[in-house]
Amino acid sequence: MRAQDSATLASAIAVGPATTPPAPATGPAPAAAAPGGRGSAGTAQAALGVLCFSFSFPATAWALTGFGPWTATGLRGLLAGVLAALCLAAARVPLPERRHWPGLLVVSAGCVLGFPLLTTLALRTSSTAHSAVVIGVLPLATAAVAALRAGRSAARPSRLFWGAALAGAVAVLGFTLLQSHGRPGLADLCLFAALLVCAAGYAEGGRISRELPGWQVIAWAVVVALPVTALTTALALPAEPVELGGKAVAGLAYTALVSQFGGFVVWYRGMAAIGVPRASQLQLAQPLLTLVWSVLLLGEVLPAAAPVTAVVVLLCIALTQRARV
Repeated sequence: MRAQDSATLASAIAVGPATTPPAPATGPAPAAAAPGGRGSAGTAQAALGVLCFSFSFPATAWALTGFGPWTATGLRGLLAGVLAALCLAAARVPLPERRHWPGLLVVSAGCVLGFPLLTTLALRTSSTAHSAVVIGVLPLATAAVAALRAGRSAARPSRLFWGAALAGAVAVLGFTLLQSHGRPGLADLCLFAALLVCAAGYAEGGRISRELPGWQVIAWAVVVALPVTALTTALALPAEPVELGGKAVAGLAYTALVSQFGGFVVWYRGMAAIGVPRASQLQLAQPLLTLVWSVLLLGEVLPAAAPVTAVVVLLCIALTQRARV
């Protein structure tokens, strides 16, 4: 291939510069059109991922009606890992390059093991409305981790971006803490830890998705975690009671197939297209969507401050999408 490329280049030089000017005339048109279309598609994919994730807490609450926290977490990762392995085998996807494995391990530890377990433990004693606090701060944390990971070599988000992101996070955080009367407990510690590990997984997954297809990033992450999730399931099933029911099975199936795999496919594709900071700010709407599902699916009472918070969050999202990143 290199020899062929070199021969082509040599012949172009031999003919002379008269043959080279037409080339730039055809280049700019596709290049100028691509970012806009790709950006719109990326925003739509990231938004679809947010919608998928917004059901995760209610689905986890359903799963906990029939499974213990360790069993639910283990089965969630195990089922997702088996599905991902089948997809990788069917597509005959080769192993990732060595340089991709450190990032994939971060995604696996944060998004496949840490976040599901910590949030499931928190949901044993915390409502879905209160647990949504971790989602309110997650976009800001993800953007911060991505900026630190990129270093000085990449363009930094503007002050308007950071201001809007911080305002949105504060609005959601204040709303959720107000509903819980500002009483932090063990569940809050679990949620804070989940926030940190998930932000790292999101940022690293978004970075790798620029080089690998998004579905392969999450697929390899859940496959790598299979030994841990399989062992967790084997140890937890005999130790925790299991009461099979429609809601429990449906909740477990959703968390395994959508929250742990399908949602990440579109989420990472969207992050790769529009950038980690901008995509992460779409998640400011996730806690409010989760509150709606908690009312419709779990029968929780929707707080009166929800519409006001929704308007503030939507304004912050609009600002972050327009700000320079």
